[in-house]
Amino acid sequence: MNLVLLRDRDWLSTDLVLLQDHRADHLRHLLNVQLGDRVRVGQIGGLRGEGVVVEITTTAVQLKVDLHQPPPPRHRYDVVLALPRPKMLRRILRTVAEFGVAHVHLINTARVEKSYWQSPLLRPDKIEEALLAGMERSSDTVAPLIHVHKRFRPFVEDELVPLCAGRPCWIAHMGGARSLADVPPVPAVVMIGPEGGFVPFEVALAEQVIAQRVHLGDRVLSVDTALPTALAQALAPSACLDALR
Repeated sequence: MNLVLLRDRDWLSTDLVLLQDHRADHLRHLLNVQLGDRVRVGQIGGLRGEGVVVEITTTAVQLKVDLHQPPPPRHRYDVVLALPRPKMLRRILRTVAEFGVAHVHLINTARVEKSYWQSPLLRPDKIEEALLAGMERSSDTVAPLIHVHKRFRPFVEDELVPLCAGRPCWIAHMGGARSLADVPPVPAVVMIGPEGGFVPFEVALAEQVIAQRVHLGDRVLSVDTALPTALAQALAPSACLDALR
């Protein structure tokens, strides 16, 4: 936990918060904070800053808080992602939160198993839990917005163009003539398929509507490798290795 995220219910006054859950346990037992120590804090959806430890009990930690720093900037890519298998979903949600993606659109494709849509990890509370874990690690206070689309063709034909709003739309697919690493460094939408990739009909439809095919390299990648690879390629070269660690 590199940032203690604060919720509305934590506030005792305009500058005092009381933590009584896993965040207090983390501060007391893992960081071993003492009175007067400073920790990084941030209001969910708001500013970041510092908290000074002013009281410690066996169950709680009280902080005097000064919030003055804006959250880090959003990633320049929004993501359209075929719904991954449940065991990958939490990790992927954490990844998009760590990268600061603003919008993630989970879509159905031919190779997405119907059972995936029944996963309890799609419940709003489970999505929030995974996103907050990524935000705590990356010192961010703004969560990605997660959108769910259960029908591929209506999404592509009716929603993809307005979603792009004049931005390029890149669809990652083996055999693309152009590497995503070589596209212009501008805001864009990136489409990532399921294990096994998009089927030919899906690629053709997306290209017919707006998408342009790109590749992520010569190797076949799993979804949880392809997504951070695509997001890291939009970063400055010096930041890419850090983002993939």
